[in-house]
Amino acid sequence: MLMVTTPDIDGKTVKKYFGIVNGEGLIGSNVYKDIFSGVRDVVGGRTSTYEDELKKARELALKSMEEKATELGANAIINVRIKYSNLGGTMGNTILVSVNGTAVLY
Repeated sequence: MLMVTTPDIDGKTVKKYFGIVNGEGLIGSNVYKDIFSGVRDVVGGRTSTYEDELKKARELALKSMEEKATELGANAIINVRIKYSNLGGTMGNTILVSVNGTAVLY
């Protein structure tokens, strides 16, 4: 499935619009990850633990959106948008990765 952030695909004509599709990925970080990341930030290292978790959540959200588009009969998703939200939490941060786009048939 082709997913693009643009409103169209160069050289292609949309045959059918199926509407908006979306997907979400939720990750929670615990106290130990927070402490470890804080130490890495202080000494100038990258917080690869968070980067890995964010990547997993983003991939989950995109896969979920793709599955919904496929069920509709789409072969592409245009105008894809990715949003990261911090939902807070009692033991650390909860991060929501949400994606949406328009499912189409080319």
